Order: sequence, then C-alpha cells, then structure tokens
Amino acid sequence: MDLTPSTNALFDTVPKDFLSLFPTGGTDYHRVVELLDFKKKDVARASNIAVHSVRYDPPRMPRELQERVTEWAVALNLVAQFFRDEQKTVLWFKTPNPLLGDMTPRDMIRIGRFRKLRRFIQNALSENQPSR
Repeated sequence: MDLTPSTNALFDTVPKDFLSLFPTGGTDYHRVVELLDFKKKDVARASNIAVHSVRYDPPRMPRELQERVTEWAVALNLVAQFFRDEQKTVLWFKTPNPLLGDMTPRDMIRIGRFRKLRRFIQNALSENQPSR
C-alpha cells in the first residue's frame, strides 16, 4: 500500500514520548505544567477555565483542562522529537521567536493561541525533517 505524503503527515502529529509525558497511557499533567513553568493562573487562562477549577487529579480535573494539557504535552513531544533533548525543548518554548511576533511559544499557549502555535510547530517540523 502506497502512503501519500498527506497520510504520512497525519501520523507525524503523534510523536514518540521523548519527555515521558504519557506514562502508562495517561498524561502526566503535573510534568507538562512544570516543563512549561506555568502557575495555576497561567493554566486557567490558557485553558479558559476558572482558577479554582485547576487541579491535576483526573477524577476531579475538568475534561477541558485534561484535553488542553494533553495537547500541550503532544506539542512538547513534537518539539522534543526535533531537538532530542529536554533542555533544548524547554528553552525553545521559553525563547522569544521572531516568527511568532517575538513571543515565546510558552506565552502563545498561555494567552490562548495554542492552535496557531501547533500549526507553526507542524509546519516547521515538516520543513525541517531531521535525519533519522
């Protein structure tokens, strides 16, 4: 079966778990937030939920928050897949990027511009495939 480039790109959106953010199939919500260096109010703003609703125990964690943090975990792993280094990945998220209007990728997430950031990451990865 011949896979078209668009099909290959579809599967490239699920990276390997370089940062161990998905232990035993779940998401390590605390670690994701820690890597992004977010405070509770940052998480609330980025996920559009009330600060008092921010918690990381899945039975009590709002579904929307679970979904947002999982998306951030995938983005972190996509970037880690390129750098193959946790420190470089975290640095990339904290460094102002002229292609993002001199904002840090971390701030893009924090102010609710995650979808734009995700497209930016996916485009950058498709244009800069590292040798495997």
